[in-house]
Amino acid sequence: MTTKAKKYLGITTHEGVSGWNMTTFYVTCVATILLGTFINAFQPYLYTEIMNIDRSEHGAVTGTLNFWGEIAIIATVGLWGALSDKIGRKLIMSIGFTLIAIALYLYPHADSVGQLVLYRCIYGVGIAGATCMIVTLVADYAKDESRGKAAGLQGMCNGLGAVTALFVILRLPDMFQADGMSPVDAGITTYNITAALSFIIAIVSWIGLKSHVKNEMAHTDSTFAKAMQGIRAAKNQGIALAYAASFVSRANLTIVGAFMTLWLSNYGTAEAGMNASEALKKAGMIVALAQGCALLGAPFFGILTDKINRVTALLIALFISFVGYTSTYFITDPFGGAMIVVVVIIGLSEIGGIITSGVLIAQQTTEKNRGAVIGIFNLSGAIGILVSSVIGGYLFDHWDQSGPFVFIGLCALAVFIWGLMVRGKVSKQLNDHKEALTTPADAGA
Repeated sequence: MTTKAKKYLGITTHEGVSGWNMTTFYVTCVATILLGTFINAFQPYLYTEIMNIDRSEHGAVTGTLNFWGEIAIIATVGLWGALSDKIGRKLIMSIGFTLIAIALYLYPHADSVGQLVLYRCIYGVGIAGATCMIVTLVADYAKDESRGKAAGLQGMCNGLGAVTALFVILRLPDMFQADGMSPVDAGITTYNITAALSFIIAIVSWIGLKSHVKNEMAHTDSTFAKAMQGIRAAKNQGIALAYAASFVSRANLTIVGAFMTLWLSNYGTAEAGMNASEALKKAGMIVALAQGCALLGAPFFGILTDKINRVTALLIALFISFVGYTSTYFITDPFGGAMIVVVVIIGLSEIGGIITSGVLIAQQTTEKNRGAVIGIFNLSGAIGILVSSVIGGYLFDHWDQSGPFVFIGLCALAVFIWGLMVRGKVSKQLNDHKEALTTPADAGA
C-alpha cells in the first residue's frame, strides 16, 4: 500500500519521512553551523586569553588548525558518506556530534598548538560526518521538486545557528566575567557549554532521524568501493560542477568564520583600543550581520533553485561571491560603513553557494549511491577549506588581511566561467522517476 506524500512547511517529502524526522533534521542544521561558527569565531579569544599566543602568529596558527582539521575531514568524509549508504544516516550523525562534543571539551585544555591540532582533528572527523549527512538527508527527505525549498529552509537554519553563535555564545565570556570569573575560566566554561550542547544533539539525532529499513542497507560493495563510485561519478558534468562549487562554497564558511573574525578582532585590539572580549563582541556583531543576510537570503535562493535552471542559479551565487569577496581588498576600516555593504553581499553569496550547489548535487544523484556521491561532494568542500586555509593564512600574515577573501573571490570567478562553459551540457536527472523504476528491482534483489 502506497502512502500519500506528505508536506512539511510546503516541502513534499518522500514516503516514510515524518514531521518529527524533518524537525530533527533542521535542528541538526542549526546545531552544525552554530558549533562550526563558534569553534572558528572563538579562536581569537582562545589565542589571547587562554593560550597567550602572540598576535603576529594568529594567522599562521589559524591556517595550521584549519589545514589539519581539513586533512581529518578529507580522510574521512568520503568514507562517512559511503558508510551511511550501508549502515544508515542517523548513526553517522550521532557519532559526528559526539566527536564534536569531545573536541570542544578538550580544546581549551590544550597546552600547545600541537595539542590544539590534535583536538581540531577530532573535531574535523566529527564535523565531516555531520555535514555529510545534512547534505545527504536533504535529498533523502525531500522530493526533487521541493529540494530548493528544503535547502532554503536549511539555509535559514544555518543562518539562525550562526547568528545564535555570534550573538549569544560569543557573549558568554563577558557575562561570566561580569559575575566574577577570570577570563580563562570564562572561556573554558563557554567551551563546556557548547560541548554539552553537541552531545545533546547527538542524542536527539539518534532518537529523531528516520531509521533505515533493511532494503536500504542491501549493499554488497565495500565502503571503499562505494567511495570510488563517488569519484567516478564526476564524469557527469553536473556532478563535476557541483564538486567544484562545493570547493568554493564550503571555503566561504571557514573564511568568514575564521579570518573575518580574526581580522576584526585584531583591528579592535590593535587600532580601536578594545580589550579581547570587547573586540570579539564587535567582530561578532559584524560577522552576525553576514549570517543575518544569509538567513534572509536563504528562502530566495531556495525558491530560485526550484524555479529556474539549477546551474543558472549556481552561476548567480558564484558571481555574487566574486563581487563580495574581492571587494574586501578595498576596505581600509573594517568597522566602517563600506565593510557593512561588503558583509551583506558576502552573506548572500555564502548561503547562495551552499544552497545552489547542494540542490544541484541532489538533482544529479540517485538514491542508491547518494551517500557516496555526496561524500565526495563534501570532500571537495573540505579540500577547498584546506587550500583556502593554507593560502589564506599566508596571505593574511604576509600580504593583506583581505587576502583570504580575495583568493576565494577569484576561485568563485574561475568556477563561474567553467559553469558558463558547461551549462548546456548538464542534463537534469529525474531522481524520483529513476528511483520509482529501480526500487522494485532493488527490493526484490
